Amino acid sequence: MRQRPLRNRTWGNLPSELSEFVGRGEELDGLERLLGTSRLVTVTGVGGVGKSRLVLAVARELEASGTPAEQERYCDGVWWAELSCVRDPAFLELTVAEALGLTDHTTRPLRTVLAEHLAERRVLLVLDGFEQLVDECAVLVRELLRRSPGLRVLAAGRRPLEVEGELVFPLAPPAAEEALALLAVRATALDPAFEVTDANRAALIGLCERLDGIPLALELAAGRLRALAPEQVSARLADRFALLTGGTRGALPRHRTLRTAIGWSHELCTPSERLLWARLSVFAGQFDLDAAEYVCAGRDLPVESVLDLVGELLAQSLLVKEETPAGVRYRMLETVRLYGAGWLESLGDTGRLRRRHRDWYMGLATWCELDWFSPRQREVAALVEAELANLRLALECCLDEPEDLHLGQYLAGTLWFYWAGCGRLTEGRHWLDRTLEHAPGPEYESSRLKALWVLGYVAALQGDAVASMSALYECRDGAARTGNPVAAAYAVHRLGCLALVSDDMPRARELLGTALERYREAGELNSNVLMCQVELAMSLAFLGEPAGALSLCEEVREICEERGELWTKAYALYVLAYAALDAGDPGRARSLLTECVEINHAFRDLVGLVLAVELLALVTVTEGHPTEAAVLQGAAEPMWDGVGLRLFGSGYFNAPRLRCLERAGELIGADHYAAGARHGRTLSSDALVERALRGPEPAPATAPPRPRTMPTRTAGRAGAGADNRKPAGSPKGEPAG
Repeated sequence: MRQRPLRNRTWGNLPSELSEFVGRGEELDGLERLLGTSRLVTVTGVGGVGKSRLVLAVARELEASGTPAEQERYCDGVWWAELSCVRDPAFLELTVAEALGLTDHTTRPLRTVLAEHLAERRVLLVLDGFEQLVDECAVLVRELLRRSPGLRVLAAGRRPLEVEGELVFPLAPPAAEEALALLAVRATALDPAFEVTDANRAALIGLCERLDGIPLALELAAGRLRALAPEQVSARLADRFALLTGGTRGALPRHRTLRTAIGWSHELCTPSERLLWARLSVFAGQFDLDAAEYVCAGRDLPVESVLDLVGELLAQSLLVKEETPAGVRYRMLETVRLYGAGWLESLGDTGRLRRRHRDWYMGLATWCELDWFSPRQREVAALVEAELANLRLALECCLDEPEDLHLGQYLAGTLWFYWAGCGRLTEGRHWLDRTLEHAPGPEYESSRLKALWVLGYVAALQGDAVASMSALYECRDGAARTGNPVAAAYAVHRLGCLALVSDDMPRARELLGTALERYREAGELNSNVLMCQVELAMSLAFLGEPAGALSLCEEVREICEERGELWTKAYALYVLAYAALDAGDPGRARSLLTECVEINHAFRDLVGLVLAVELLALVTVTEGHPTEAAVLQGAAEPMWDGVGLRLFGSGYFNAPRLRCLERAGELIGADHYAAGARHGRTLSSDALVERALRGPEPAPATAPPRPRTMPTRTAGRAGAGADNRKPAGSPKGEPAG
């Protein structure tokens, strides 16, 4: 055996870097720290994510300019073993020995040669691309670490080695700005005239996002930017594997094209792992194990095998595990998903898997609707938020086939609680309009009726009275024609809701009262029914009947607390706060509203949140804090942009804002009020809610204003001047503000 003597830490065989290493500062620091505490660190990640470049960059830093401790730790060199081209396990030890500069012509086992060579040395050994030999490599590393106390190993592969003492460093694609920087550097190297400008920046960021920020994909895309504009590259990414080819001459075969980079992982999978990979490609975004088992299992892939196979795909970095508010979920990078989708298409199984996917998410939506009226309401909101991408895909699947349109109407209608309760009015309107464009057969009329009343509800909250009324009248007439009392009750209820936001309080009171009676006759009790009761209470409060409003909302509050329902409770709290302020008790009103604001913010219900914040602003000026009230009012203004027509055009709902503006203006003047409102408009939603819950400073800015009668109606539509006239039946109490 002839050995090259290792005199100091400058010895090594690290390959030269032919292009600039961009970004990854946090990852570099993190890896160096881990190597200081563990003798084996493995960087894992999907193909093309930059594992090799990262470990090479770390190795170079440690070789060239490490700390005194690192210089001592690696005084016998930093050595690189490229294993990606090794397929036969018999050549594993030989490749590592050659990387260390060893030759041996004796009959001794090469593992013994390696162990003896490393036994008295302090070396960092970098193993790159070991995944096709993971078991054999794990045995070798375990043996070398056991017999060579001065050895440290830095490995890069698509799965861990699973050796005792190993620390795993999962490598994710870089963040948007870092991805853009990498794309710019590579594009400039190919075309010196290339530059990131204000004109192309957004398109380039979009291109980076579509490529998941995967460095290999970005480097290949940079080559296309020589001939195509960023928008053209993005437009052609439907077949990104055909577009992103080439690379540089002399690059490793697995890095020449994006397809072969991902295909490298595919070759290393077992047939069952490949089949699951292909079937999982029907998911969009995150999914959980239950969904994977239902959608992907079959006779050729037993359900009991899915968990273990998911674990294998995780170990190979083909799946990413994420902790979310909805629990543990899994996700494929889009590039990996598209590769699997191509294989699924080649198997001729795409249509069947899409239908199974659709059926799972229809069932999920059904259970979520039932669970919405329960203590699990927050969990339901988080689950639907996490599954939104898959629910969209399921809706698209329903729309693709004319015979499945009724399923789309059912699914879009079943998600009413999410559209209305979690700040998704615009998206809900989109799906409801699309699914209702065509009428399915009469046997599916109930699904259409549900979608119609949900559309009427969403459109009313958006301030679109014409669309709302059209949908609700069609629902009412269809319910009468088919003898569907539940659909009829919902239609009448939402017509009452439309009357409420349109300032027709007598009609609102009549319709909402009728709807409640019909709900009770049908035995219906859920969040919708309780909301009907709250809306009836609103109409009574606006008509000057606080006793009836209080009674209805206290009953709703009691039922909600008994059932664990929060969303409807928040609206009941709003009405109770309105009544408390009307009765001259701003302290109680504030207490009720802070809970209301907290709930609405948690559910992202912008309608409820903006109403509560504007009433809280009036409470704030009543308590003697006009500047803070101006800030709250200013912060509320942008929220209406995400809802629809500002304040529904309603004089009743507009009254707190106008009264706040009038009282605060009297106390601090129009200019100071405008300045406070401008500051409020700069606040994020989180900052606004934090401020609202904290409340104003204890010392009032001015003496509290004298309580004045709060108008129950303002003349005209939103933005009209205040009108102190009261409709008949208005209370004679002295509302605050």
